[in-house]
Amino acid sequence: MSPAGRPAVGARGTRTEAGKAGARSNCGCARLKGWNVNTLLKVSRVIDAVNLRIGKVLSWLILAAVLVSAINAVIRKLFDMSSNAWLELQWVLFGAVFLLCASWTLMANEHIRIDIVNNMLPTRVRNTIDVLGHTFFLLPLTIIMVITSVPFFLRSFALNEQSMNAGGLPQWPAKSLILIGFFLLLLQGLSELIKRVAVMQGRIPDPHAGAAMHAVEAEAERVIAAVKAEPHTL
Repeated sequence: MSPAGRPAVGARGTRTEAGKAGARSNCGCARLKGWNVNTLLKVSRVIDAVNLRIGKVLSWLILAAVLVSAINAVIRKLFDMSSNAWLELQWVLFGAVFLLCASWTLMANEHIRIDIVNNMLPTRVRNTIDVLGHTFFLLPLTIIMVITSVPFFLRSFALNEQSMNAGGLPQWPAKSLILIGFFLLLLQGLSELIKRVAVMQGRIPDPHAGAAMHAVEAEAERVIAAVKAEPHTL
């Protein structure tokens, strides 16, 4: 046995143990990362479920607004009577649908965008645009709106602010819709960001992939129908 033999074996053993420790550390980090992503996806599913339920329930307020508007118009025409409270009520109902259902619209990917251009881009580019848009535009906007709408609502509530029109409704319930609506939109923006990152990592399928194809097909069919409808000239 050479004098250098024993230290060499010890060095190899040390390197082997260090390699095993590094592998265990990498494995643990991977498990922790996977656990964190799965936890975030569970949170995202809860947010989606809440906003879906809120959107489906409150969408019926559109019918209520139509009925209030129709009844108010009929009474005004038949009996020459009107009410500012009824008129403002239909505004509040419409505002509730617009603000409180915005998060459901975002979840369903139904907000207005230039689909025919967006869908021509590669999938990775579209995903990157969504991540950047949510991170630097949507989320900061909703955070600012939530922060500024809190004192806006609290001041109105403390004063029991009333309508400037005779016989009108209190103003603070309508102002509370701004706070609630943008808070729900903030949550949904976080949910969409989580899902988009998970899609880019290949952890979940794209929930809007089929909808994008349907949008392209619908636009193509519309263009073809418009071309066919035009009179052909020689």
